[in-house]
Amino acid sequence: MDLSSPPVGIDADPLWISGQPGVQRVPSREIALFIRRAFLDPDECAGLIARIETDRRPSTIADANGDGAFRTSETCDLDMADPFVMAIDRKLAAFAGIDPAHGEPIQGQRYAAGQEFKPHTDFFDPKGVDFAKYCSVAGNRTWTLMVYLDEPAAGGATRFPRIGKTVQPETGKLLAWNNRLSPGVYNPASLHHGMKVRGGVKHVITKWYRERPWG
Repeated sequence: MDLSSPPVGIDADPLWISGQPGVQRVPSREIALFIRRAFLDPDECAGLIARIETDRRPSTIADANGDGAFRTSETCDLDMADPFVMAIDRKLAAFAGIDPAHGEPIQGQRYAAGQEFKPHTDFFDPKGVDFAKYCSVAGNRTWTLMVYLDEPAAGGATRFPRIGKTVQPETGKLLAWNNRLSPGVYNPASLHHGMKVRGGVKHVITKWYRERPWG
């Protein structure tokens, strides 16, 4: 494969991702899960944290399950007209080899001590009551790219229980994984838990890509 320039497709290319310097692929037949340390530099992380702190609000979930403590973080919808955010967005798309038109706006999350996001998948359940609301235009989520912007004093790891993998927060570290196995077939091994922060604060950004162009 030509690694001099990224492919531009509707889905991520695992061969392109794994061929980039510093990328680790987690050994698993069930999920394509990649880790890249220092994907964002400290200044990029600090700039994103400042924006999240300015515009955060309580996080929500689709298809409410009756558990008021299921997702207790705060969320920030980052301004995609902001040149700083746009540069991060281009960097994420180039890493994955996905056409940026398929990307949702970047979302930031803030977890204070005691906050978590219990085990969940990023794809929307086709049988869920809100499936049409969230997926009628752009389709379901195909890939997730998440970057830790800082390290809490304790806790805050991301656990993939189906494959027994836990990833510790580290400033600038990126995780990327597939949420579907093929068109219309979604990946149960992508179940993950934003584990409870035990001390300090954790900030992350998340970028989701869709089956069809966003919006």
